[in-house]
Amino acid sequence: MTDLEDFLTWVRTTLRDAEVALHNGDAGPRRAIWASDEPVSILGAWRNAYGHREVEEVFGFLEQSFSDCTAYEFELQVYDVVGDAAYTVGLEHTSVSVDGEPRTYTLRATQVYRREGGVWKVAHRHADTVTD
Repeated sequence: MTDLEDFLTWVRTTLRDAEVALHNGDAGPRRAIWASDEPVSILGAWRNAYGHREVEEVFGFLEQSFSDCTAYEFELQVYDVVGDAAYTVGLEHTSVSVDGEPRTYTLRATQVYRREGGVWKVAHRHADTVTD
């Protein structure tokens, strides 16, 4: 398996499963796939974060807000792996309850990854809402 094939398998399994868990109110799997080395950052649809402390606060906020995920799809549009770095660009289509209210939305999401100890980890996420 090539580095790109290995990475895409990780995106379609481990990363996807972590996002579904987060949208069901469990940020544990997302925490597990985030880089342990600095820098880490989020430019989010709801909140921004710089560094592990702030990223952890965002994860806590999200797991308190989300529940009852009925659909999640990461529609990959562009991706690449170069050595121990990778990125994805795509659309995240999600149906979930936010603070108890059902919502369906699409986010444009760009993520940057790096390998730590031979394992892919998220180092940066930027997402914003797609509007008509």
